[in-house]
Amino acid sequence: MKSIDVEKLNNIVQKFAEDRDWNQFHSIKNLSMALSVETSELVEIFQWLKEEDSNSVKDKADLKLKVEEELADIFIYLLRIAVKSEIDIESAVLKKMEKNNLKYPVDKSKGNAKKYTEF
Repeated sequence: MKSIDVEKLNNIVQKFAEDRDWNQFHSIKNLSMALSVETSELVEIFQWLKEEDSNSVKDKADLKLKVEEELADIFIYLLRIAVKSEIDIESAVLKKMEKNNLKYPVDKSKGNAKKYTEF
């Protein structure tokens, strides 16, 4: 997987919003709600697919395009929320993965879908 230039993407998204005078609507609350809507649109794509069909997105151009567009929308809103909240998303992910490593030790979690509270 190639690296993501988050600063470049943020500049493009920020300019897009500024050019349209949309920052006035981009409160963290509104962005969070928009993120939820876009996430639901991603879920809707998979809602009635069989398990094997949902796992073959890369092999179906029309399905892949739909997923790609929803993922882009989700990432855009996630990025806007992080920036407006002054949260370093890279640092946040790294810290969260440290916590996840403690919650889900390999010896208890490997091949197991149970939540950490069920071990």
